[in-house]
Amino acid sequence: MYLRTTKRKNKDGSVVEYLQLAHNVRHPQTGSPVAEIVHNFGRADELNRDDLVRLCRSIARVCGLEVLDPLAAPGGSSARQEATGLPEDLKLIRTLDLGVPFVTEILWERLGIGPALRKVMTESRCDLEYEKALLAITANRLCEPESKLGVWDRWLSKVFLPSCAGLKLNQMYEAMDVLYRHIAKVEDSVFFHTANLFNLVVDLIFYDTTTAGFSIDEPDEDTEEGPGLRKYGHSKDGTWSPQVVVALAVTREGLPVRSWVFPGNTSDVETIKKVREDLRGWKLGRALFVADSGANSAANREELAKACGKYLLATRMSSVSEIKEDVLTRPGRYRVITENLHAKEVVVGDGERRCRYILCYNPREAERQRKHREQVVKELEEELKSHPDHKATARWAIELMASGRYKRYLAIDKTERVRVDRAAIREIAKYDGKWVLQTNDDTISLEDAAAGYKGLLVIERCFRTLKRTRIQMEPLYHWLPRRIEAHIKLCVFALLIERVAELKCKEPWPQIKQALATLQATEFHTPKFRFFQRNEPSAELLRKLKSLEIPMPKTVLNLQSTTSNA
Repeated sequence: MYLRTTKRKNKDGSVVEYLQLAHNVRHPQTGSPVAEIVHNFGRADELNRDDLVRLCRSIARVCGLEVLDPLAAPGGSSARQEATGLPEDLKLIRTLDLGVPFVTEILWERLGIGPALRKVMTESRCDLEYEKALLAITANRLCEPESKLGVWDRWLSKVFLPSCAGLKLNQMYEAMDVLYRHIAKVEDSVFFHTANLFNLVVDLIFYDTTTAGFSIDEPDEDTEEGPGLRKYGHSKDGTWSPQVVVALAVTREGLPVRSWVFPGNTSDVETIKKVREDLRGWKLGRALFVADSGANSAANREELAKACGKYLLATRMSSVSEIKEDVLTRPGRYRVITENLHAKEVVVGDGERRCRYILCYNPREAERQRKHREQVVKELEEELKSHPDHKATARWAIELMASGRYKRYLAIDKTERVRVDRAAIREIAKYDGKWVLQTNDDTISLEDAAAGYKGLLVIERCFRTLKRTRIQMEPLYHWLPRRIEAHIKLCVFALLIERVAELKCKEPWPQIKQALATLQATEFHTPKFRFFQRNEPSAELLRKLKSLEIPMPKTVLNLQSTTSNA
């Protein structure tokens, strides 16, 4: 294998040189050596030839091969004379993804997941290879999520993860069963390890639930192992289908503390009882149930108060007369929490009827909503001008009134003509950039309560990441309760690794992943050695690894002698 230079003459007489990675093969008919192009680097004037030469020389040195100076090589027509010194018996086998698997394995150990698993497996005399199987499944969720079969059959062959080489398919599933039996100990160990690692002051826990659907539409039957998890229930998407309920507790930074899996027909109030019991021994600060307005009803608030004590619930502003009349109109200055988060406290009523509200305001969002509304109203006015009759019975009018974009700004007058509803516009403008939270916790500060909504957004973002956008927890293909729970727990481990990376880099995971994807490992074979060599890192990749406090992997990886096996 060698660095090959080719020349191309342009119409204007100028000559452009191109650099290529090539190796010689014998022509099947003539038997003479013929250059075969492995990779086109591009124009020589746009590349650093010295860097490419050093790369080839480093490969040659590792293999114990003769290195010729390509710049001092004598002229001639043969590729050998243009070579970097790499001999023809050096073979490039394949290139594998290195970045994400490498970082995942480092954080797997640093966060204590690997050590916790190995400890429980050693104590229960299980095969330690199970821990590597669980690492492979978790790393796959952060790369390109596949089924367990896909991880074993396809994905592992595309990434450089030598610790997971040689895994068998049955070990994937058996490892999940082991995890299920010991998950409480593992979660406990991982949480305290992570808290110590990041010096977390866990004084406030945000808790919410979501649902996860399946690839099949049949519920589970109860078995000797216990009740089935896949039960019919109302999903968070508004559908009625077999599902499980997934509960998640996170810190204010969005780090998962613990997760739970319940049958699909379990109410939020029922889940809280189990959560409080499990977290009692963790000596946490306040466990605050945070939910959106869909969970805010008088009955739910009463049950939540009995089950968990403290809650923080978003509230529908326009549908609650108390908020419209007392909260939004109450005079008083907003306290600036952050640039785009202002808040003030409003207490309504006394005794049992006492309610504590937190009115939040985002000036930037208010301006965005105002501009959007003005644009929509302008479109409506132009549409009405184009139909002078303004008859509500006209087809165009019916379509406007049914439109989600326009209907809230329209009204029908006594003459059955469509018009822009100016009163409705003024009423809607009152809510620009505002939201209201309701809590029964008098000890929580205004700042923490206002940040509680942000905590809710963090949980919702975690759920989106888990379910659809990246980790893809659903649809679930497992049907055994222990496998369902183990799968969800591994997805939460992946979420923990992702959130830690985001907090360290102060960037979203897709950007981090994009930089890590540029790090690859190429496998080379010689008569004496078999090894992998990583490519040179970009400046962006180096910045990401520095933020993660992870050193670059060695240039040469997994060097093995092939002669010792002879």
